[in-house]
Amino acid sequence: MIVCMKRVLALVAVAVLTVAACAQWSNPSKDIPAYNASAPTKALPPILHDAQLTGVYFSHPYQVTVYKMAAKVSPVLHQMPCYCRCDLGMGHNSLHSCFEGLHGAECSTCMKEAAFTYQQTKLHKSPAQIRAAIEKGDWMNLDLEHVSL
Repeated sequence: MIVCMKRVLALVAVAVLTVAACAQWSNPSKDIPAYNASAPTKALPPILHDAQLTGVYFSHPYQVTVYKMAAKVSPVLHQMPCYCRCDLGMGHNSLHSCFEGLHGAECSTCMKEAAFTYQQTKLHKSPAQIRAAIEKGDWMNLDLEHVSL
């Protein structure tokens, strides 16, 4: 009986510790990737353009289209998080960073978020409204094969 009671107490202790440990990651605001809360105050690095949009990384027309979209909404991309989590592995500070190089062309998450940002900007949504929609995952069902400027 005492052994059984010790096992139950040990299981309860493990359960309490597990819940306590998980609680630190339960805050959704901490799950939002890096972004800039306001418009850029200085010139941003350029988004790849023109002759840079060729080669093996641009084998699909939508890859070029998304880079062109990104260039048109560059300051807004600066204010968007990127849910491929390149902020962790690559040090990106916003969705804009993905299109300063080739990463955006090889990542469907980046492309979908950028195309979504472009579309929502054309609908006169504010960066804060677009960011909230991205955080909800509204970009996930975007079909890259059918994006257009």
